[in-house]
Amino acid sequence: MAQAMRPQSQISLLATDGKPHPLQDTLLAATLILGAVAFVTAFFHNLHLLSSWTGLIGILTGAYGQFISVTTRERFALIIGLGASAIGFFLGMAHGGLFGGWLG
Repeated sequence: MAQAMRPQSQISLLATDGKPHPLQDTLLAATLILGAVAFVTAFFHNLHLLSSWTGLIGILTGAYGQFISVTTRERFALIIGLGASAIGFFLGMAHGGLFGGWLG
């Protein structure tokens, strides 16, 4: 019953160990937002620059978030963001790439 005595205001939404993880939560939020943007914009051919760059940045932030994540809940949500970022990145690369004809 010791859990009932712990103050709930200091516990992160995704932390199951009872400690706050502000860096991991920030990386998680950034990965999910970047993944959502990359995934949605990947379905529009003229937005390939946005989808490929946000996908690449989302993959990098998600990979670092996986490296330093502490709880399973964080890892689970990071995998969702990483998957969306990867799909957006790959479709953005197929539609024109990171530079889209700017380099020749």
